[in-house]
Amino acid sequence: MRLPPQLGRRSKMLFLGLDTSNYTTSTALYQSGDNIVLQNKRLLAVKDGSLGLRQSEAVFSHVKQLSELLEGLMQQAPGPVSGVGVSVRPRDAAGSYMPCFLVGETVARSIAAVNRLTVTAVSHQRGHIAAALYSAGQLPLVGKPFVAFHLSGGTTECLFVKPDKELIFSVELVAQSLDLKAGQAVDRVGGMLGFSFPAGRALEALALASQRQYKVKPTFKGADCSLSGIENRCRKMLSDGEAPCDIARFCLDSIYAALAGMTEWVKKIYGELPVVYSGGVMSNRIIREQITRHYGGYFADPQFSSDNAAGAAILACIAQTGGIDS
Repeated sequence: MRLPPQLGRRSKMLFLGLDTSNYTTSTALYQSGDNIVLQNKRLLAVKDGSLGLRQSEAVFSHVKQLSELLEGLMQQAPGPVSGVGVSVRPRDAAGSYMPCFLVGETVARSIAAVNRLTVTAVSHQRGHIAAALYSAGQLPLVGKPFVAFHLSGGTTECLFVKPDKELIFSVELVAQSLDLKAGQAVDRVGGMLGFSFPAGRALEALALASQRQYKVKPTFKGADCSLSGIENRCRKMLSDGEAPCDIARFCLDSIYAALAGMTEWVKKIYGELPVVYSGGVMSNRIIREQITRHYGGYFADPQFSSDNAAGAAILACIAQTGGIDS
């Protein structure tokens, strides 16, 4: 597969993307030539008081939701689909597997078989990175080395991204959380404050009401951080009667502090390589504004930060045509 150094104009072709993560059923269309993404997605229903879903529950929810979302998306389609991209695993790593991705993969391969189309299988993580590049206007970074952070409910990782003839780009783990993930910290603290899962938006809104800003010294082992102390400290703050808005603010300032520490470490090692921030946690305004102010970097809009199928559709376009609009 050819990866051109500059991504030029392409004819108008339509690529379908599917992503059935443990949080969201997502469908998307990417139209090359016009560089347009259409999305139709829906969070999985989670019972009040729960901090997530069992895989069997997630699979069943995707089965119920996917056809309806696809029907709604295809009503907006400006033409026939030329290819399909789908997330089939969480990460490009040995043993990375979740049953919920089988729903999207089965539907994608069925659609492709009936219509004699090519399927491009990608990881959920690479889809997040591609969606962030698209949203930030940085698709020309495809084919070049850069650094990407992926912060979500299941992942808190810093990755060195480099061109790859087979995968379009591959990722090398540079730093990570050794225990609790950033999204888990947000949802657990949100849960103790009475919010439904996922708690990101509600926790952000509550934290914005706080008049405090915490300077947190994060725990590191080399370049890797530890986030487990966030939940313990927030629980103690709650038992001590501290204001819920301050607890929410402490949680988000703690995540920022860990992310800032990893960013500083990466900049020392990789110099001025571009840094891209992706994943649902990076849609948080408090964390995003502080990172932007102190370190710069490229961010996806919230709709492309949270779980989405746009990246799968875009990667399908690159894999099957050799390029995309910049």
